[in-house]
Amino acid sequence: MSASTSAPVHGKGDDVTGHRNAHDHGHGDSHDHGHGDGHDHGLRLDCALESSARGMRALWVSLTALGMTAAIQAVVVVLSGSVALLGDTVHNTADALTAVPLGIAFVLGRRAATRRFTYGYGRAEDLAGIAIVLTIAASAVLAGWTAVQRVIDPRPIDHVPIVAVAAVIGFLGNEWVARYRIRVGRAIGSAALVTDGLHARTDGYTSLAVLLSAGGAALGWHLADPLVGLAITAAILLVLRDAAREVFGRVLDAVDPALVDRAERALRNVPGVREVGELRLRWIGHRLRAEVAVVVDGDVSARQAHHTAVEAEHALLHAIPRLTAALVHADPATAPGEADPHLALAHHTAL
Repeated sequence: MSASTSAPVHGKGDDVTGHRNAHDHGHGDSHDHGHGDGHDHGLRLDCALESSARGMRALWVSLTALGMTAAIQAVVVVLSGSVALLGDTVHNTADALTAVPLGIAFVLGRRAATRRFTYGYGRAEDLAGIAIVLTIAASAVLAGWTAVQRVIDPRPIDHVPIVAVAAVIGFLGNEWVARYRIRVGRAIGSAALVTDGLHARTDGYTSLAVLLSAGGAALGWHLADPLVGLAITAAILLVLRDAAREVFGRVLDAVDPALVDRAERALRNVPGVREVGELRLRWIGHRLRAEVAVVVDGDVSARQAHHTAVEAEHALLHAIPRLTAALVHADPATAPGEADPHLALAHHTAL
């Protein structure tokens, strides 16, 4: 005997595969179980759509701010010929343009699941994260190449005071965008948006580095500009390393182990749950899904086992932030001498 919740159900003409999850098990009710908080599918879908909308607002606002910052810096680059400022401007422009793939990902993530994409389109955020990583890498190559060329052929910088002002503007614009993106990204659980915010923060510090270039130029040291450009390239590479680690972790379904611990504690406190078996969490965009097997008394009825599974799911929804769906499978505890209830599957799971 086993019972589970959140099992995907595919009927004819059903293009929202798996949306009979959580507390919609085909019984025609909301399964609020007297808790009064109504964790129904519609409520969680509304929250998911709202989080995507917040992400979109963050992208448009930051795109505007960074676009204006980069435009001001570009004018100064043309007037001064500063390689360090050029590298910073290129990086700021690339950072602004990362809003495009992220925006596409947020739009796709709001689409309902289909019979082909049964988990929906939330994974588009991971693809956007990879695009961001590639953009950071391209900006590092361009900034480094330009700086090396200028080391070989040093040139004086014109309009040094204006370069210094542009550097300060770059720092202020990037720091504001970084704070905004990180705050919204953490609020909605978007690793790609947080990564983009950290990227913007480092851009701000590289903008301050341009001040060193302007100072060196004011003192007549022409190599200061390309050397600072190389330092900026190194900073971009550090951001690339951290961003790649974060993004590819999501692609490989990495989650914070603390979330797993919290989920296990919540499940063990559910009446009727004797043990917690296999537990898996995964991010799909900026939303979490869970799959878990719990062990219940082998003598209870299917209805009682189902009730325990639903209560276990309810506990997970309370314990795990941004969890929108859970599949809970109830396994019967084996009596002494009784065969493993999963023995028939052993040859399928040998690996």
